Amino acid sequence: MTDDLTSALREAERRLQAAQLAGDADALDELLDDRLIYTGGPDGARYTKQDDLDIQRSRTQILSRVDEEDLIVFVEGHTGVTWFLGTLEGAFGGTPFAARLNFTRTWIYTPDRGWRVIAAHASPA
Repeated sequence: MTDDLTSALREAERRLQAAQLAGDADALDELLDDRLIYTGGPDGARYTKQDDLDIQRSRTQILSRVDEEDLIVFVEGHTGVTWFLGTLEGAFGGTPFAARLNFTRTWIYTPDRGWRVIAAHASPA
């Protein structure tokens, strides 16, 4: 079962990356837990799921590149962690950016909803 959950988590992480690149707020809504807290961004601020969805729906952030360099996936029971290293490019509020970042995401699994991100942190690589 752990191997199945690990494969499913790897797939969920990659769906998250694809949804971010596409600006797909509906897909993100399914992949982000309602209690999500994300710490990161240029100011190190905390954001909620609703903040993230609002940014996507308003097109405040538009990504043109999400390149995964490395991905580590860990599962213990119904909790998982992904460590993503990659390059993101795009614009935030009309200002272009490019950054090589480390993301640490904590995921929870339920049989009815699958894997969802409950906590995330990003820092420069």
